[in-house]
Amino acid sequence: MKVTETGFPGLKIIEPVVYKDKRGYFFESFNLEKIRNAGIDVNFIQDNQSSSRYGVIRGLHYQKDPYSQTKLVRVLYGIIYDIAVDLRLNSPTFGKWFGLEISDVNNLQLLIPKGFAHGFSVLSASAVVYYKCDELYKPESEAGIIYSDPILQIDWKIPPGKEIISKKDQGLKYFNEADNNFIFNDI
Repeated sequence: MKVTETGFPGLKIIEPVVYKDKRGYFFESFNLEKIRNAGIDVNFIQDNQSSSRYGVIRGLHYQKDPYSQTKLVRVLYGIIYDIAVDLRLNSPTFGKWFGLEISDVNNLQLLIPKGFAHGFSVLSASAVVYYKCDELYKPESEAGIIYSDPILQIDWKIPPGKEIISKKDQGLKYFNEADNNFIFNDI
C-alpha cells in the first residue's frame, strides 16, 4: 500500500498493491494493520455504497461535530471525480478543494478526514462508489454546501447543462453560510 500526501493536512491518497495475471487481479482494498502502520488512526464502523449515472453530482456533504466522519472512498465500477473541501477553521487549506479521479482501473482511494465536505461527479456511463465511515450517519448532524458555490469554483468536469443534481443538493447552503463547527488541530 502506498500513501501519498495531498498538501491538505490529513487528506491522503491510498494506492493498494494490485496483483495482476491472465486470470484478472487481486488487491487488499482495506487492511487495518497497514493503515495504522501508515500512521492513520481510524476505526471504520459503517460502509456505504451508491450507484449513479453520467452527470450525477452528489454533494457537498458532511456531518458536523460531534458526529463528523472520516471517509475512505473508492470506486467499484466506473470513474468519478472525487472532491474534498477543507472546512476546518485555521487550517492552512481552509476553503480550498482537492479533486481526484478515482476509477475501477486505477483503484485509488481517498482518505478524507473529519472537517471536510465531500462530493463527487460521475464521469463514466455509470459508477458504483463505496466508502467507509468512522462514525454512524446522524441526520441531525447532516449539513452541506451547494455544488455550484461561486467562492469554491469547483470544476466537476461535467459540461454545463449535463449535471444531474438532487433537489436536496440543489437546496444546500453557500460556503460562507454553511453550518460548520470544525476547528483545525495540527495532524
